[in-house]
Amino acid sequence: MQWNPIAKWLILGGVGLIVLGLAWQFAARFLPFLGHLPGDIVIVRENFVFYFPITSMILVSVVLSLVASLLLHFINK
Repeated sequence: MQWNPIAKWLILGGVGLIVLGLAWQFAARFLPFLGHLPGDIVIVRENFVFYFPITSMILVSVVLSLVASLLLHFINK
């Protein structure tokens, strides 16, 4: 049986998202400050809560960019 390349990438992407979700769930226990940094926006009203963790997203983006850069550096070496 030969796999369709699109189906293979969709399956791999789904598995990757599951792994990332599990990693994020377990990281929440070890990084409790993530999502509660200065600069994260939280607006609480009577029947409404708006939460925008902009500082946390920037921090995660920088860390992931550094990890990806290091991985690419060592793969291409």
